[in-house]
Amino acid sequence: MYLRKTIVTFSDAVEIPGQVLPAGTYVFRLADSSTDRHIVQIWNADETQIQATTITIPNTRFERHDRTIFELEERAGDSPMALKVWFYPGDSTGQEFVYSHHSYNR
Repeated sequence: MYLRKTIVTFSDAVEIPGQVLPAGTYVFRLADSSTDRHIVQIWNADETQIQATTITIPNTRFERHDRTIFELEERAGDSPMALKVWFYPGDSTGQEFVYSHHSYNR
């Protein structure tokens, strides 16, 4: 079962933990986890293939939006923007993507 689902189209490549997604349409799903973990699955546009599964951490903000929010972060050099947080419409807690230190260039 999935608690949240968002369809997004990126016009440029986007980094996620462990890989880079080429420009295109993706489906983001927050899995219903009995362990209270924040597990996000990223699927291709027609939801026939999982592109990535990653554990996220909660990221809270005061305002709630009526639309999906994706926060991106710049990376050094020619690297693509990195996906930082996904907020589902109406939620004040989003899914923050966690990067290893060697791939996280600030």
